[in-house]
Amino acid sequence: MAFSRSVRRTSRWLALATAVASAATIAAGPAASPGAPGAGDPYFPQLGNGGFDALHYDLGVSYDPDSDRLAGRTTLTARATENLSAFDLDLHKLTVDSVRVNGHRAGFSRSGDELRIRPDSPLRRGHRFTVTVSYGGVPKPLSGPIVFGSDYGWMKTEDGVFVACEPNAASTWFPSSDHPGDKATFDIRIDAPKGLTGVSNGRLISSGEAHGRSYAHWREKRPMATYLATATIGKFDVRTGTTPGGVPVYVATDPTLPTGKVDVYGITSEATDYWSTVFGPYPFEETGAIVDDMPQAGFSLEVQSKPVYSAVRNETTIVHELAHQWFGDSVSVKQWKDIWLNEGFASYAQWLWDEHKGTRSAHDALREEYRDIPAGDDFWQVKVADPQRDTMFSGAVYDRGAMTLQVLRERIGDKAFFELLPAWTAQHRYGNARTSQFIALAEKMSGQQLDDLFDTWLNTTGKPALPGE
Repeated sequence: MAFSRSVRRTSRWLALATAVASAATIAAGPAASPGAPGAGDPYFPQLGNGGFDALHYDLGVSYDPDSDRLAGRTTLTARATENLSAFDLDLHKLTVDSVRVNGHRAGFSRSGDELRIRPDSPLRRGHRFTVTVSYGGVPKPLSGPIVFGSDYGWMKTEDGVFVACEPNAASTWFPSSDHPGDKATFDIRIDAPKGLTGVSNGRLISSGEAHGRSYAHWREKRPMATYLATATIGKFDVRTGTTPGGVPVYVATDPTLPTGKVDVYGITSEATDYWSTVFGPYPFEETGAIVDDMPQAGFSLEVQSKPVYSAVRNETTIVHELAHQWFGDSVSVKQWKDIWLNEGFASYAQWLWDEHKGTRSAHDALREEYRDIPAGDDFWQVKVADPQRDTMFSGAVYDRGAMTLQVLRERIGDKAFFELLPAWTAQHRYGNARTSQFIALAEKMSGQQLDDLFDTWLNTTGKPALPGE
């Protein structure tokens, strides 16, 4: 079939118009929109951010204890997960001086704890980008009912600062995607007055003193949740070495604290090696502790590679926080409602430690604690699998979580149970997990249907009957 001349002319014009339109589309790029201001966690909807995946933080913090002022410069390397015209970071109170995206000045605005950044051109999905934020001010800790009624975050001490940020206080000292579902590696550089020591996560890359200041550069090569980052500063006695199993150890202790009866270095070394035989290989490059004079904090925290202790030095606390290196730090929650995967497991580790030491079996520990808590106690009214934000660190999350694990152990037997623990930490190493995934793995490895057990102990209020009694 032949075309007439007029049809051919029309076809040429249509082809030209299509080509022009296509060129315009290519020049404009794909449609872009702002990333979500939060990751959508039910407990903290604005924590974390949508539209990108955090890959690496390079933090530089300079601190003056006399004025309590912090000057910071954070460079985040991230990958866009959608075409972005703008994106958010979490930052609490501090003043932002400038923002650059891929080296170019970017617009920004503030709304509460959200820092909205507008690059000069859209960021394309799948592409890496950097955002550098220069900021400063006097960091303020958070407070409220969540962490036992204590302040938490960036907390001033007599000679420096104690930094412990679970669950939502990393943004008190650096701009971030502040949710455990968005883990990243870290370089942390600390600048403080001469005579003070800055201690952080991972391995010490370099340190020194110059021009009346002390400097320390720390590197955490394994993915880390933002709340586990620290830049604790003060006068410390430092002891280094290796565990008998070969893991490097770094323990910093405030010399003003009483010596006490517990050898923090010794217990840290012993527990790190023992948990490696029970939970799987130690997941990080270094183990250790930061023991600071901060009694008003009212808690200790499983800071990745070096738990921070607020003047608390007892064996039970140390073995608990070190167990978190597997349960909470390496394997992190996908949402905060799954916090029992951290605290229940670390509390159960205390029972395993007693068993290891021959002082009390986990079987007896379960029954003693079960008998000691009356049926009418509020303890039994918490749904451990979803304890609610303000009670996410309630005693039931810790102890009923531990009870759940011992009930599981007695149901499936020691062989399956002690194969399950390292399988769990291996399957989700450096990642995130949910309660449903633990249940599925427990059923797979035991060959048993376990919905009834977990529903009774994690999702049901009231004091359950103890199996076999």
